[in-house]
Amino acid sequence: MEKTVRKDVGVWIDHRKAVIATAGKVGVPIQYIASNMEKHVRFSGGALSAEDIRERRFANHLERYYAAVTAVIREAESILLLGPGEAKLEFKHHLEREGLGERIVGVDTVDKMTDRQISAKIGQYFERLNLTRDRDKPRTK
Repeated sequence: MEKTVRKDVGVWIDHRKAVIATAGKVGVPIQYIASNMEKHVRFSGGALSAEDIRERRFANHLERYYAAVTAVIREAESILLLGPGEAKLEFKHHLEREGLGERIVGVDTVDKMTDRQISAKIGQYFERLNLTRDRDKPRTK
C-alpha cells in the first residue's frame, strides 16, 4: 500500500515577517517573507487626516504582504498559524477570504521564537495531528 505524503505547513507571522516551514520535510529550508513595513503606530482622530491616510496605507501594505505569504503556502493541505499578536488572526481572515479557510488546522499564540523552535513546534503539532488522522481513518481490507 502506497502512503501519500501530505503537505503540512506552519506559518509564524507578525507584521514584520513571516517564517514558513513544511512539517516532516528534512532538508527543506525555512522560507522567510519580510513585510518591509515600519513599525505600526495607531492614531485616534476625527476627519480624514494624515493618520487616516497612514492607516489606509498600512492596511493596503498588509494586504500585499499577506498575499505574498499566501502565494507560498497556497498548495498546502493543512496550515498551522502561529504568532505573537494580531497578524496571525488578520492572516487567518485573509486566508478565509481566499477560500483557504478550511485548510487551517490551528491558530496558536506564541511569542518570538528561533527558527529551530518554530520548525520544532510545527513538526510536533503535525506529528500529533497526523497520528490522530491515521487513528481515525476507516480501515480497509
